Amino acid sequence: MQLLRHVAYEAPLWAQHLKVPKERVLLGHLPTPLMPWNCPALQELNVQWTLKRDDLTGLELSGNKTRKLEFFMADAMAKACDVVVTVGGLQSNHCRATAAAARLLGLEAHLVLLVKDSMVDQDPGLQGNLLLSRLTGAHLHLIGAKEYYALGGDLSAAERLNQRVASELATKGRRPYVIPVGGTAPLGTWGYLQAVEELQLQMVSPECREDYEEGFDHVVVACGSGGTFAGLAVGLHLAGGARKLHGVNIQHTPAAYRALLLKEAEGLGCSKEQAELIAQQVEIHPGGGGGYANASEAELQFLVEVAKSSGVVLDHVYSGKALFHFCEHARAHPDDFRNSRILFWHTGGLFGLYSQEERLGQLARL
Repeated sequence: MQLLRHVAYEAPLWAQHLKVPKERVLLGHLPTPLMPWNCPALQELNVQWTLKRDDLTGLELSGNKTRKLEFFMADAMAKACDVVVTVGGLQSNHCRATAAAARLLGLEAHLVLLVKDSMVDQDPGLQGNLLLSRLTGAHLHLIGAKEYYALGGDLSAAERLNQRVASELATKGRRPYVIPVGGTAPLGTWGYLQAVEELQLQMVSPECREDYEEGFDHVVVACGSGGTFAGLAVGLHLAGGARKLHGVNIQHTPAAYRALLLKEAEGLGCSKEQAELIAQQVEIHPGGGGGYANASEAELQFLVEVAKSSGVVLDHVYSGKALFHFCEHARAHPDDFRNSRILFWHTGGLFGLYSQEERLGQLARL
């Protein structure tokens, strides 16, 4: 596969009745591996774990955002845009991946980063994702919490900030392309419909057929901005392959994620009735813990135990929290998960761990 090539997009057969994008640009190292996982969690329930390694979609682009950006970047270039604008937190995986993808394709990236008020007039530093964003030449626009919450402190507030920067660029003669927070919009969500097709093909391939012919009882994924979860929900409903999808909400309420799922499903082309059915078939579990990007000692200790036992590193914002809190739910409802086949979808985010160097270092030395 030749990376950075623009190709016509052909949707899976089970999704061709939806609003199909015309093209994508190849950014990811796909398909990502599907592997058995000796995860130490839930051994008492005799769970059989499998891992989908979307942390391996690339280096600078690693993580779930790569799949979404294949569609956004193709659209930006088709519209002859010369700069992309997106928004996220200081250690945003999405912003880092957007900056890298833009530079690979010869575009400029402007990142609207939400920070503490005390940081607005300071250099934000070079830790984790921020280092890679700056190395790839991204322009940073720091927005303090006071201004963000004055606008409502929600997704619509983030999008207003996004549009404001884009408008400023347009007045200077630039041609901006706006990507919503987390890449969550129907166009980007197609990345995870395509991911379901990728999973289906892997499950029936000669090397995997014997292990996965019965499919999975449960698929588990972190819910951040919600697009990955929505894409998997729609894709697994239309294509099959799992009895239940579990989203672990990291940022918002279960009600907010259900509303977003309905909006995304209808935006993809599902009927209102079909969208309602999809929303009824998923489960959403609390997983925010102490707040966004604030990991407890128990959560960090869990990450260390998983890494030491299985060789797989999870992050403290999304994948690690999602697995930790899903396992708490499973222990509280053991009969629902005993002897089950569970696929955990690793969404990446490892660069952000460097912002937790001191705390993780203490635990790793024990």
